[in-house]
Amino acid sequence: MADDELHAALDRAAADVAARVIGWRRHLHQHPELPNREVETAALIARELESLGLDEVRTGIAGHGVVGVLRGGAHGPGAAAGRVVALRADIDALPVRDLCGQDFASHVIDLDYPGGPFPVSHACGHDAHTAMLLGAATVLAGARDRLSGTVLFVFQPAEEGPPVAEQGGARAMLAEGALAEPRPTMVFGLHVAPLPKGVLGYRVGDQFGASCLVRILITGVQAHGSAPWQGVDPMPAAGAILTGIGQIYRQLSAFDPVTVSIGHVEDAGRFNVIGETVTLWGTIRCAAEPDMAEAQRRLRTLAQHSAEAYHCTAAVEYLQDVPAVHNSAQWVRAALPTFCRVVGEEKVVPTPATLGYDDVSEFINRFGGLCVMLGVQDLEFGSDGTPVPTTGGRGVAYNHDPAFYVDEDTLVAGVRLHAHVAADHLAGTLVEES
Repeated sequence: MADDELHAALDRAAADVAARVIGWRRHLHQHPELPNREVETAALIARELESLGLDEVRTGIAGHGVVGVLRGGAHGPGAAAGRVVALRADIDALPVRDLCGQDFASHVIDLDYPGGPFPVSHACGHDAHTAMLLGAATVLAGARDRLSGTVLFVFQPAEEGPPVAEQGGARAMLAEGALAEPRPTMVFGLHVAPLPKGVLGYRVGDQFGASCLVRILITGVQAHGSAPWQGVDPMPAAGAILTGIGQIYRQLSAFDPVTVSIGHVEDAGRFNVIGETVTLWGTIRCAAEPDMAEAQRRLRTLAQHSAEAYHCTAAVEYLQDVPAVHNSAQWVRAALPTFCRVVGEEKVVPTPATLGYDDVSEFINRFGGLCVMLGVQDLEFGSDGTPVPTTGGRGVAYNHDPAFYVDEDTLVAGVRLHAHVAADHLAGTLVEES
C-alpha cells in the first residue's frame, strides 16, 4: 500500500484545500447548468486543472466533458505495471427548484432547454462531486513526484440524461475515446447520499440499479369536446395504461425490486378539444439488471393492448438505457482497507440496494473498479439500522428533492477518498483480487 508518510501528506494537503473545495461547491451550486449545457461549469474545471500544471487537460469531450491527465514522477510498481486510475465526477444539474435555504441557493431559470423553461439546481449533489474531484486533483498534483502510474480526472457531463434528441453522458465520452489513451486499470466514483455525515456506504453487487427512459405515444383521432363520438379519445387509453402499470411489479420476482414510474404526461388537446395524442414519459428501474428485458416486454404488451381496447394505438420506445453499477466482491475487498483508513472502520457500512442509477457503470463495466456513497446529512443510524434525523439537525432530504442539502464539512472526506484510492491503486495494493 502507498506508504503511511504519503497518506499523511495527502491528508494535510486535503485539509489545506478544504476551504477552496467549499468555495468551488458554492459557486457551482449557485450557477448550475442542465445536461449537455455545462458550458461555464466545464470552463471553470478546465481553468482549475490547467493551473495545476497537469500533463494534459482535454476539453469538449461528448459536449462539455473534461479529462485531466497527471503522470506520476515516481518509478514504483504502479509505473512498471502501467497502472492508470480514473477518478470520475458528474457535473450537470437538474430541472428542479432549489429550496436548500442557503444564501448561495440557485435562482437560475433555463428558458431555452427543450421542454422548458425549467428552474435549475444541483439537487443531486453533482456540485459537491465536482468540487471534491477538483480538490483531489489539487492534492494529487502536489504529490505527483511520489505517485507511480497515471491519474485521470474525469469530469462527465449529462449524467442525468441529455435531452431525448441528443447524445451525451458516459457512453458518449467512451465513444469519443475519452479514456482510450491511457486506458484505466481502475475507475472510482462516489455519490453523496442521505446517510449520516462521513459514513461511507458500499454494496457488494449492484450498488445502483439498471434504468431506461420510457416514451409511450398513444394515438387516437382528434375531435371537439362536444362530440367525442366523432373521434377516438386517447385519454382513457392513457388512464388504463397508468392503472395497469401498478400491477407490473407483481408479474416479476418480488425478491428483486422493480419499479415503473410515469413522471410526465403530454396532452395535445385543450379544455374543449380531444387531442390526437397523449405521450407518457417515465422510467423503469430494476435492482437486478436481467429483469429489465422482461419489464420492458410486459410494459409494451400492456400499453399496446390497453390502447387497442380503446381503439387507439400505442408506440413504446425505450431510450437512454443505463446498466447497473456493479461492485464485484474482489474490488470491494481490495478497497475496504483504504476506505477504513480514510473515514474510520466504524463508518464503513454495507448498504441495501437502491433503484437510483448512475452511468459511471459504463466506465466501471469497461475498465473495472467500483462506486460508493458518501453520507452528507444530519442523520444517525437508528436501532433498526436505518438513518434517522439527529436532534436539531436538518433532517433527511433525498437526492432530487428541492430541499436536498450537503454538509460541507464532509467534502474533505471525499477529497481524501479520491486521493487515497488513487495512491493505493498506483502503489499496487488496491487492485482487483484474483
